[in-house]
Amino acid sequence: MESQYLKQCLGDCLKKGLAEVVEHRPADPIEYLAHWIYKYRRNLDEEEKRILERAELEEERVAAQAELERLKIEEEQRKLEEQRQAELEKELAELEAQKKEAERQLQQAIAEVTDEPEEPDESEPGQTDLPTVIEEEEEEEEEEGEEEN
Repeated sequence: MESQYLKQCLGDCLKKGLAEVVEHRPADPIEYLAHWIYKYRRNLDEEEKRILERAELEEERVAAQAELERLKIEEEQRKLEEQRQAELEKELAELEAQKKEAERQLQQAIAEVTDEPEEPDESEPGQTDLPTVIEEEEEEEEEEGEEEN
């Protein structure tokens, strides 16, 4: 049981450390092994830190990618909305032009139907040629006055 614990917790570290001691044959192998184990632990900590940083960077990259996609979609929607608005404005302008043209044609048709000649025709009596009611009454009074005389 104890050997299993040592293998699990220190196996790889001690194996590599002892291999370094054998390879370099330092004057004080215990101190060398102690420094090597300390450095090994610091390297493991730094590696874990790098792994965490990479994971965080990957998360940030994914978030930035998602944000970029969202912004692209918003931009496309904005452009489509602007294009749609421009089309609607163009249609509105065309409809207004058609309305004005229809009103002009209607006014022209009304003017043609109700149009009176500019100069009265000499052969037809104009409004000025017709006697007014007052003129007729005066003429009748004059005629009655002449008949009494």
